[in-house]
Amino acid sequence: MITPSLARDLAFLGRLGEETSTESVLRGLTTALAAGVPGCSGGSAEHWRDRRVLVSGSHSELIMLVEGERELGEGPSAEARQTGSRVTITDVLADSRWPRYAALATRWAVRSALLVPVQMAPATLVIGLYSVRPAAFSPQAAHTLADMLTEQVGVAMANMWDFEEVRTGAAQLQEALAGRSVIDQAKGIIMQTSGCTAEAAFDELRRTSQHHQVKVADLARLLVEEHQRKSRG
Repeated sequence: MITPSLARDLAFLGRLGEETSTESVLRGLTTALAAGVPGCSGGSAEHWRDRRVLVSGSHSELIMLVEGERELGEGPSAEARQTGSRVTITDVLADSRWPRYAALATRWAVRSALLVPVQMAPATLVIGLYSVRPAAFSPQAAHTLADMLTEQVGVAMANMWDFEEVRTGAAQLQEALAGRSVIDQAKGIIMQTSGCTAEAAFDELRRTSQHHQVKVADLARLLVEEHQRKSRG
């Protein structure tokens, strides 16, 4: 069940770039499963965190299947997430555990499925593999694939979270520096018009911001923009 192309594509998920996000990792994962697992017709991924879920799929029909299952409140994906164990459906038409789910799955031509939960605190990932033919995922192959998915996807998501923290910190720093710059410009305008010191100019900005209940940086930006408009006029 594990092909060289699948191993390569899963390892590639851990590479980071400016466009890396939870969505891009999940999209890459489902595409890799559909293309690299023999007998697999498509893949899905549910990213659960703080009771919120992000769903991705190699095909739009599988996204609708996952979301339809969630509306039903029962099915293999819900079972995998709740128990933390792999769930296999050998043949949807012969499985009696979730009749309503079976009717939904057959609508999208799904005959067999393998659901693999991956625990990655603080999130849970439920990976789904689907086939248009029965018995596509043997127990032994499913065990090997589940181990590989747990390892590779866990690394990819951990790297992505670390990257997002760094990126968020950099954005916050950039915003703080931009705010400081505009505050300095506003202080200069106040100093020029009133002849006060830099400290007194900042005190004036702070008092006015508190009075109008706006951030100092936002007030400074308005003051600078107004000054620029008057200068152009």
